[in-house]
Amino acid sequence: MKVLLVDDEKNGRDVLRTLGEWEQNGVTVLLEASDGKEALELIASEQPDIIFTDIKMPRMNGIELMEQLHTADYRGKCILVTGYDDYQFMRKAIQFNSFDYLLKPIDPEAFAKVLENVSQATLADKQSSENEAEVLGDARRLLQEQRISALCTGKSEDFSILHEVLPKEEKIDLTLLSFYHMHQPAPILDCLTDELHRYAIGDVFRFLQEENLYIILSSADHWLRIENWLRQHLDLPVRIVQERLHVVEEVASVFERLTVELTENRYRTIRRLDELESEQRGRDIVSYVQRFYMEDVSLERLSKLFFLSKEHISRKFKQETGMTLSRFVTDCRMKQAKQWLEKTDQTIYDIARLLGYQDEVYFSKLFKKEAGLTPTAYRIERNEQEGR
Repeated sequence: MKVLLVDDEKNGRDVLRTLGEWEQNGVTVLLEASDGKEALELIASEQPDIIFTDIKMPRMNGIELMEQLHTADYRGKCILVTGYDDYQFMRKAIQFNSFDYLLKPIDPEAFAKVLENVSQATLADKQSSENEAEVLGDARRLLQEQRISALCTGKSEDFSILHEVLPKEEKIDLTLLSFYHMHQPAPILDCLTDELHRYAIGDVFRFLQEENLYIILSSADHWLRIENWLRQHLDLPVRIVQERLHVVEEVASVFERLTVELTENRYRTIRRLDELESEQRGRDIVSYVQRFYMEDVSLERLSKLFFLSKEHISRKFKQETGMTLSRFVTDCRMKQAKQWLEKTDQTIYDIARLLGYQDEVYFSKLFKKEAGLTPTAYRIERNEQEGR
């Protein structure tokens, strides 16, 4: 907890600081201000839980400070410290929800009792707020699971929930995790949910119409990371089925196909570490080619870079992309060529050289085979379409 001491006299603040059994009452930070205006600035930045404030101060007195806090809906607790045993002050203190008051000179026992009471009340309020937040969080989570379950079974077409929970990725995997009924996977999957939320790469939901069936919606680029997390933390047998979700509108059809796969026992389990590492190397090779496709990315070069045989790389690349390496490189180069032809005034010769082709004529023939037009004709057509 944080406590703020407000008094224009340093001696007054020193007395409170010395008398208070702060650590025993859960106070970890003790702040000081010399008047109400300085206190307001500290309150805005530090959000103290408890404020002990003198009444008579320059610029802004204690009552004015409390009035400002009352208007701002300050949720902490204030105790007035005053040398004036005046009913008018006490009435104002009640009006602005003062927790208690202390008279100067400060009686150590009275101060100890007030500090104990206000600390316990603050802790009780915090616990109550946390409990309320937990209940609201559970209710919000249940509503999300109801909406996701309804989408998966085709009983709802409100796809807005998917836009709320899906990571901002083009490629999304829909994965089902099925556990045996006698097992209790919920605690581990709650931890996985926190992990996915922390890195904004997906979410986990219970499927409410079937016990121990969980739905994971996650970024396809991060699935290996997720599965490796499961390998390290999950010691229960699990059946896994997975399919790429290209558009949110197909969630029900994808879910239906995956449940059929489970029913027909066409599932897999969590892969071994060496299998995950092998697949990760495959992803790394594809990422490398996507980055350096304008350079020499032959099978021989990739073999030297990744310490794998050319045959293995060729096979893994086709598995990952559905294309041969040469076809993938050509596809990347032609897409880039189209962008440069549309957006820049670079010559055909320069574009060919930048893409790794030493022969402009060869590049032009290859481009025409891919696009149906020569580079020059393609540029003219695009400029005419854009009115340039």
